[in-house]
Amino acid sequence: MSGRAARGVASAWERAALVVDEGSIEVWDDEVVSGDPLSFADVRPYRERLAEAEVRTGLRESVLTGRATIAGRPVVLVAAEFGFLGGSIGVATGERIARAFERAAAERLPLVALPASGGSRMQEGTLALVQMAKLAAAARALRDAGLPYVVCLTDPTTGGVLASWGSLGTVAFALPGALLGFAGPRVVELLSGAPLPDGVQRAETLLAHGLLDAVVPADELRAAVARVLAVAAPPDAPAAPTVPPAPTAPPAPTAPPAPTAPPAPTAPPEPTAPPEPTAAGRDLCHPVHAEPALDDKGPSADGMEVRGRRDAWASLGHARDLRRPGAGELLRAHAADVTELRGDRAGHPDDPGCLLALARFAGRPVVVVAQRRRADGRPPALGPAGYRKARRGMALAAELRLPLVTIVDTPGAELSEAAEHGGLAGEIAACLAELAALPVPTLALLVGEGGSGGALALLVADRVVCAEHASLGVIAPEGASAILHRDLDHGPELAAAQGGASWQLVREGIADVVVPEPEPAHERPGPFLERLAAVAAAELETLAARDPAERLAARHARWRALGAPAQ
Repeated sequence: MSGRAARGVASAWERAALVVDEGSIEVWDDEVVSGDPLSFADVRPYRERLAEAEVRTGLRESVLTGRATIAGRPVVLVAAEFGFLGGSIGVATGERIARAFERAAAERLPLVALPASGGSRMQEGTLALVQMAKLAAAARALRDAGLPYVVCLTDPTTGGVLASWGSLGTVAFALPGALLGFAGPRVVELLSGAPLPDGVQRAETLLAHGLLDAVVPADELRAAVARVLAVAAPPDAPAAPTVPPAPTAPPAPTAPPAPTAPPAPTAPPEPTAPPEPTAAGRDLCHPVHAEPALDDKGPSADGMEVRGRRDAWASLGHARDLRRPGAGELLRAHAADVTELRGDRAGHPDDPGCLLALARFAGRPVVVVAQRRRADGRPPALGPAGYRKARRGMALAAELRLPLVTIVDTPGAELSEAAEHGGLAGEIAACLAELAALPVPTLALLVGEGGSGGALALLVADRVVCAEHASLGVIAPEGASAILHRDLDHGPELAAAQGGASWQLVREGIADVVVPEPEPAHERPGPFLERLAAVAAAELETLAARDPAERLAARHARWRALGAPAQ
């Protein structure tokens, strides 16, 4: 299909062919057609326009609905016909679409929509306008039933369609260059007296402002939708084959010439094995070797004792190494059907440091919310938009009844004037509150440095798996040294004294399992990622088997008890 056809000249049948399997469409509600509720006429009677549109398009309304398959998986389809009165939504159009949503809910099927419309149909007046409310409610009801609704916006999609069911998808794709906006450019210019700047209403602009998940070329749209359905379709729907990997994956970190680490302490002692893990993943969590332990109490400095059985400072250096594998590498190696979702849906630029994805990970469909390292290997510092995006992932997990897997790897949240004005503290608070109450299984993987509230915002889970050289700290040891001693020299002692190393986290009940690093993860990333994925699979299996109410109560009790005085 040509680029021009893909953007707007295509018929409903051609739009449908972008995503559905050939010959799979079963048409519904063809008898539902527009009347003339207002006996409307402008320069021509409305009934004449309807008859002409039917002859021109071969359709009796501006939308085609029915059942179809995508990669062998049954779905409900809604495909717009822009050639029928500009794809406008009248009473009969609204009825067809509402019935499609309702039947999808009744039959436990995903719904895939390809809108193209100028908005509500003027010739049917206010009755056409109020279809927006009916269809927004229908889309919400489908999602409330835990069923995925995938929207593929085509050119043009404006007015009452974009302002109702066209913007309510679980996942929102758009074709390249598609015109997308509340009011069409001509209407804006005539009513406001000034044209919109070029590109404001293009798909690529909406993507840049976090309002779309991806702009997908027409010839890649079927595979993109199939990947979403492979993860998000309900388990009681018929299965379909696994979809080939996406053309692009989350960017891989570029290994720098040398790692970055805190200054090494004098003659650092060698680490020993982490504490005994819990039953889940026990066989995988024994280190391959054990080394001599340190004394529980080390040298004193200004009254501060260095505590811990291992070298927390050296371990932190491994966590900070720019070559350390992170979320991107883990998903590339051990996930399938990955669909990255972008934006917080609030009109802010996407925060790439927050990786939100639907994926099959550790053998299960999950929602992933991760702190993703930059291309140079530096861990991210999320701002308000990143935490709003994380909350979007939490809400999607609850809506789709999927486990949530978080991957924590950050020295801390963004420190800037913009972050403060954007409500950073409130967004972290909201993440903590929503994670605490999320009804689905939650698993946190602490894989690198975990800095303060910026890390804890994604850590409040049913189970916490910690890499041997990961950490969680109230403040970086150097920062603590600067506050307490007005220098940076006490970082090594304070790294141990703060209790944030992996073996200390297990001892305090903050982490459940330590994934060993016989060699630091950046030196042998493949085996480390295999161990991490295997432990995650075991943990997810255990969580899935638990009674939901008991699991949620245990989560509340676990985090409530941390640090509480002994009874």
